[in-house]
Amino acid sequence: MKILLTGANGQLGRCLQDILPNTAEVLALGSAELDISHQAAVNAKVEQFQPSIIINAAAYTAVDKAESEPEQAAAVNTYAPAYLASAAKKVGAKFVHVSTDYVFEGNGSQPYTEADAVYPLGVYGKTKLAGELLVQSILHEAIIIRTAWVFSEYGNNFVKTMLRLAKDRPELGIVGDQLGCPTYAGDIAKAILSVLDNNAAGGIYHYCGDEQVTWAEFASAIFQQAEQQGKLAAQPKVNAITTADFPTPAKRPAYSVMSTAKIGEFTTASPWRQSLSTVLSRLD
Repeated sequence: MKILLTGANGQLGRCLQDILPNTAEVLALGSAELDISHQAAVNAKVEQFQPSIIINAAAYTAVDKAESEPEQAAAVNTYAPAYLASAAKKVGAKFVHVSTDYVFEGNGSQPYTEADAVYPLGVYGKTKLAGELLVQSILHEAIIIRTAWVFSEYGNNFVKTMLRLAKDRPELGIVGDQLGCPTYAGDIAKAILSVLDNNAAGGIYHYCGDEQVTWAEFASAIFQQAEQQGKLAAQPKVNAITTADFPTPAKRPAYSVMSTAKIGEFTTASPWRQSLSTVLSRLD
């Protein structure tokens, strides 16, 4: 088995490298090793390596910055996945592409299924949806996994930001009117391998945490566990604020909960509170 992994230095890319089987020959590439927005470079690398599996864990994830950099976001989120799907098709490789809950408008009240209508609010969501559509048009057998609210011991994420702020501030205002499911990148990595091991049919799958919370509730869970582990001397007070109180360039979905029933045939939803405990124990 030969696996080509893009986005090697991101949260998911790092977690995948931690668990990919030793029996596989893995070529893990960051943007410095392969610019996936250049089709010729993608074709040359895939032709040279001849992978049996390509996992695209790369993405332009700066949601607010994307509003002022739509071309850069599209290069990575829309066109690059299409180039990878096309290259995978040429060499007969399985292709796994990771997408996002931001393809939804977020005005629902029931967990979104893979069959629900999509309507992204901002540039980031629009470029990710366009990437999904191109991938599906090129390679019908491609597996697309939408996930949400990703955290891990690697890179920059909400957990690390909260811990940093908590050390300096006795009170924090955190958005309390957006609902979603925190998801550990290590659990996403396991889910991807499970889907591949079970030869899942091509199509879209949702994978996220097993319990919905607001960002304010997520922050409180982080602080509580961090104090229990001795990572924080004391928990800061969390004040739930509204989205309107904290304006950002990009609109976020107010309701971002996804159903994991379909992927449940192969794996379980991310037990995010348990995974959060593991992540905190690994942080200095």
